[in-house]
Amino acid sequence: MIAGDTRRANGLGCGAMLLWAFLGLLARLGAGLPPLQLTAMAMTVGGLLGLLVTAWRGRLGRLRQKPLAWAHGVTGLFGYHALYFAALAMAPAVEANLVNYLWPLLIVLLSAPLLGLPLGARRLGGVALGFAGCALLVGDGARFPAGAWPGLLCAAAGAVVWALYSVLARRLAAVPTEAVTGFCLAAALLAALLHLAFEHSVLPDQRQAVAVLLLGLGPVGGAFFLWDAGMKRGDPRLLGTLAYAIPVVSTLLLLLAGEGVLDLRVALAALLVAGGGVLASWPGRRGAAPPGVARG
Repeated sequence: MIAGDTRRANGLGCGAMLLWAFLGLLARLGAGLPPLQLTAMAMTVGGLLGLLVTAWRGRLGRLRQKPLAWAHGVTGLFGYHALYFAALAMAPAVEANLVNYLWPLLIVLLSAPLLGLPLGARRLGGVALGFAGCALLVGDGARFPAGAWPGLLCAAAGAVVWALYSVLARRLAAVPTEAVTGFCLAAALLAALLHLAFEHSVLPDQRQAVAVLLLGLGPVGGAFFLWDAGMKRGDPRLLGTLAYAIPVVSTLLLLLAGEGVLDLRVALAALLVAGGGVLASWPGRRGAAPPGVARG
């Protein structure tokens, strides 16, 4: 893979992160809808959008994939969200979010044994700074009560599922990104079935309908396609480190929307995350790059 292709793929991965940063803001807009119902509806929007684009390009045949690809895609998309929502239901949100944000660190660490990509002190230092910034921001006031351990285990399991889904996507690089359309629709169906089993349905009002549409176009739909391309053709070590910008940008967006007040903690967290990203992406010494990864 040439350097230009890698940079473009990294850009797509960063686009997914930017969309995920709007999750908190859009979740506020969709307040009142049960979580699984909201997930099912948003993923349906994202899946249908992908279906329309794939059909327009005449690539519907790419939805036919081997069982391994379906298992990887559906387990990753549905498994992560199911575990995340379970964590929020059984543990305090602050603590659950802090544990859940182990996934960027795990992406970087798993890139070595699963993909054979070197890490080095520079990348490990960058991800450490990013995690410190995330812990400072998301973990402010965390107490980890003893009775919350089932939810915290779900949060940790969700982090492992998403990290494995992300890293192993590179092993399935032959599977086209259009196939995410089918994975998204299948995950939406599973979320809908669980919603019908465990939640009471709510008819969305105009505000909630707008939230569903925007979530499907963005963080709970469209972002999956960008992330798939980024993980398959970009640098998972760099993207994993930069992912710590998500909670910082999300917090800043909420502040711009009038939720909360900008303080020293938020500014310091942003500085740590930015510093980690710069350190991890700083050009290293010239040398042979591993297969499929550009130098630097």
